[in-house]
Amino acid sequence: MTADFDAAARFLVAEARLLERRLFATLFQGESPDGVLSALRAHQNEDGGFGHGLEPDTRCPASLPIYTEIAFQTLAAAGVSDSGLLGPACDHLARIASPGGAVPLAFPVIEDYPRAGHWSEWTYQPGVNPTAGLAGLLHQLGFDHPWRTAATDWCWQAEVPDEVHALSEMFVFLAYGPDRARAEKTVPALLERLLANPMFQSKPNPGEYGLTPLHIAPTADSPWRDLFPAGDIEAHLDQLAAAQEKDGGWPITWEPPGPAARLEWRGMVTLQALRTLRSYGRI
Repeated sequence: MTADFDAAARFLVAEARLLERRLFATLFQGESPDGVLSALRAHQNEDGGFGHGLEPDTRCPASLPIYTEIAFQTLAAAGVSDSGLLGPACDHLARIASPGGAVPLAFPVIEDYPRAGHWSEWTYQPGVNPTAGLAGLLHQLGFDHPWRTAATDWCWQAEVPDEVHALSEMFVFLAYGPDRARAEKTVPALLERLLANPMFQSKPNPGEYGLTPLHIAPTADSPWRDLFPAGDIEAHLDQLAAAQEKDGGWPITWEPPGPAARLEWRGMVTLQALRTLRSYGRI
């Protein structure tokens, strides 16, 4: 089963925000990543952090680590490490980090703005989510910084998490962080907890929110692809292709704070679907 690439491209042009349109142009149309960098700069605050609803479930202008993670993910996707964006962002992370180096997803300032219902007090606690993902992305981008060093040390000492998103963040860290032997030794315990988590879908469960093998191995060259049976990967690719809607975009399975946020998320997940399906040979 394959997806309709042209319909997806039309959806992105019609409905996605500028950042995803520029990233699509870089990834699929051979354009320079300069447009991606320009779009990200519009989200960077004077304190170096990223804000202004870069993660669409929170409509907050203040700098939040979750926004910085989206920025790092975008840079990694575009294949560009820009010190003008990364340096100030890491300086901001260092200023807001706990003494050990961990950061939270958000701060109580989000309560002053529209947000999805699941963004509440639990996001204010420093933890593996997002510290491990941020540190892993900096290793992927090849950008060194004192905060990266502190966060890396903190992640190695952190307890193996149970929460499904925290587990996903640890897989990012282990994919790109240093000490490959240590990473390989850590993976079995993470995988065991991931497979046991009720929010992880080893088999497709259409329409239900949860993480899947394609979240852990979103591209065919992922070091974690072989952690999952080939049949499970193929079944999820079938389901991903089948989930494309009539307007060319992909749906989301949670409740965002409003119609604009829904369209922004749909642009993000549509672009990710295209990247995954192309990587695995389905486009």
